[in-house]
Amino acid sequence: MATYEAVIFDFGGVVTSSPFEAFNRYEAAHKLPENFIRTINATNPDTNAWALFERSDIDAAAFDDAFCQEAIAAGHNVGGGDVLALLAGDVRPEMVAILDGLKARDYRIACITNNVKTTPDSADGANPGMARSPEKAAEIAAVMTRFETVIESSVEGVRKPDPAIYELACSRLGLAPEACIFLDDLGINLKPARAMGMGTVKVISAAQAIADLSALLGHDLP
Repeated sequence: MATYEAVIFDFGGVVTSSPFEAFNRYEAAHKLPENFIRTINATNPDTNAWALFERSDIDAAAFDDAFCQEAIAAGHNVGGGDVLALLAGDVRPEMVAILDGLKARDYRIACITNNVKTTPDSADGANPGMARSPEKAAEIAAVMTRFETVIESSVEGVRKPDPAIYELACSRLGLAPEACIFLDDLGINLKPARAMGMGTVKVISAAQAIADLSALLGHDLP
């Protein structure tokens, strides 16, 4: 069994509930095809509005327009601002307990998040500018303090699944990829990590992720 020293978490869809759930609720309410928003975000994934925004190549106003144009081209009028309002998920307390349990066992924990800046001084993820309320912002900020290092796409100008973002995380931890486990809710984001030698967990639910992480580590959690 591999000996792991660090566990690296995605944030949205792992530590918090997935924004995809909110996307689907929006689609149902507005009579849009199921997964319409995800399909737009997966089309031209390196150059579309979403990719540009997560790398901070464009600001929120430009994203609003660019996403709307992509949506119209796909058959429906959806503003980028509507999508941004759906991003703030709910913190999963069982995953926060895992963070604390890992720290208690002296594992190092970090975060790699594809996120977006909504103002010059705020980003969804490490800086909870997208939170729906001051209370939620404080809750997310408290969770983020648990990470030794946070790698944000909007800060670094590189986003998952670019291998460079995983290499950056390992560099800041001072660890080889083989010493790390990475959790993400998207398989496409896990492939580069696995290719580098990391252990990987695809998060479908909190309970499943905890079980799979425990199996990789070789002991129960938290």
